[in-house]
Amino acid sequence: MEMMVTMAIMAIVGLAIGVVIVDGQTSWNTMYGRANSDVMTQGYAARKKLDAVVRGASRQRFMIANNGSWIEAYTFESDASTEVDRYWRFYESDGDLLAEYGTVSPRATLSVDTVCENVSECTFSQNGKAIQMTLTLDDGNQTNTIVSSVFAHNY
Repeated sequence: MEMMVTMAIMAIVGLAIGVVIVDGQTSWNTMYGRANSDVMTQGYAARKKLDAVVRGASRQRFMIANNGSWIEAYTFESDASTEVDRYWRFYESDGDLLAEYGTVSPRATLSVDTVCENVSECTFSQNGKAIQMTLTLDDGNQTNTIVSSVFAHNY
């Protein structure tokens, strides 16, 4: 009888430990999937691209659409340039965040790169001297909203 009670207690304890281990693994898999999903990694890539462009842009010349749908930052082709001669335009099109790069005069597009996909909303604004991007990414399984602010460092 004592042996049966001991075996029952051990079975219950073993089952409880098994449930905790399985639940922990399931939770870890869920969190890993969220942290490394396309929505998260593309959001970080978009933030880094905007940060790199705006930090290198002239802080005296930015254009933002009245409705916040695009931003245009003006940059220098090289360190030897005395005036802004290149531009970057960020905008959303068909669920993609695009970065258009070109010359200012004559106005010509040199390249258009897809920064990220799964964009459900993207707006730009200026808050003081900072440029702010509010980007919402949605892949159908997960939604992620990123708010990024950056200052231009060049004249």
